[in-house]
Amino acid sequence: DTIPAATAPPAARAAPKSNLIDGKSPMVGTFYRAPAPEAPSYAEIGTAVRKGQTLCILEAMKLMNELESEVDGVVREILAENADPVEYGQVLFRIEPA
Repeated sequence: DTIPAATAPPAARAAPKSNLIDGKSPMVGTFYRAPAPEAPSYAEIGTAVRKGQTLCILEAMKLMNELESEVDGVVREILAENADPVEYGQVLFRIEPA
């Protein structure tokens, strides 16, 4: 059974082609934009990032895991809210490569 494109959920439809790189969650966990509640966020929309720079923290089973940028570029979208639960493979950031 296939769902016609008109009734498919938005995520199931083909997204327009973009040059943005998806930063995906490598695990199920909780998304945190900063290292502590009073600390500034690792990245904001418009932040220039370098490959290997921390973008956020993902908490899984009481372990804090840093998610690093895979490319040099500029953060164009942040698709999760602070303290949101996230799924494996969920897109958290979209980065325009430099």
